Amino acid sequence: MGLPLLIGTLLGSLARFSALRVDYRQYPSYPQGYVIHTALGILGAFLGTAGPLALALGDFTAASFLAVAASQFREIRDVERQTLQALEQTELVPRGTGYIEGIARVFEARNYLAMAAGLLFSLGYLAGEALAAGPLAALGERWSGLLVGIPLSLVAWVRLERYTRGPRVADLADVVPAPIEFDGPMLTVAGVAVMNVGWGPARERYLKEGLAAEIRPRSAAAKATLANLGQRQAIAHDVMALIGSQHDVDEPEFTPLIRRRADGTLVLAILPAERDVDAFLAAIRQVPVLEGSVRKPLQSPVGRYLKGERPE
Repeated sequence: MGLPLLIGTLLGSLARFSALRVDYRQYPSYPQGYVIHTALGILGAFLGTAGPLALALGDFTAASFLAVAASQFREIRDVERQTLQALEQTELVPRGTGYIEGIARVFEARNYLAMAAGLLFSLGYLAGEALAAGPLAALGERWSGLLVGIPLSLVAWVRLERYTRGPRVADLADVVPAPIEFDGPMLTVAGVAVMNVGWGPARERYLKEGLAAEIRPRSAAAKATLANLGQRQAIAHDVMALIGSQHDVDEPEFTPLIRRRADGTLVLAILPAERDVDAFLAAIRQVPVLEGSVRKPLQSPVGRYLKGERPE
């Protein structure tokens, strides 16, 4: 069982490494974060691969390590949450607790991705060995196992990685540019009051260099999801991280803010480091939808009234 164990561990490790990348969020850090999460991915892939193989040999004790690994991976979420909460104090525009919880869940889930890739390879390998007594007899047990196990692992790898990515703001709403105006000292975007900017030079900078956008939900579910405070904070944080901002410490008038109109439309105003409308809109569209912010009110019994239906 040495060869299938090695191949399954390799496939699971590659699945974890493929989902491990440093992007604009700068987390995990490089190289320390890579080392930690790669090591955990290898461990998960090894245990996921070894479980079915151990059961096939009648070794039930070794298979029980799968349960131990699952409990350890749950602790990873707590570690990631604590790390990000400690880093929150250094952010000009904080991520918010909702975003932090979402990132922590993703790191936990991606370790299960490595385990699942190894587990499905082992199951496919054992199924291939069984088929060697019939349709795949010409290949022999080892090649039959590899022929079934490797494709099954790769399919699971691709499908699960896509599943963990989740939707973006662009999937829920239309994002369009909007003008920045002032009603006295009150900064407004598309008729929505955003903040009071009392300093004259700051108002001039907004009119000359500022950017604003409307985020228009396409459905009642999208409206409820985007209304979540954690989701709105995530949008403000990611937009600043992607296009930069002129905001600095103790400059509240330059803080990127999101406000909500009564119809569910969100408006965002920012003083970007580089004034590029297309980049600004693209940054909003690619913000991830937080798992904890998702709402589907129309799928509830009460939601039937909102759709014009009446229960019998």
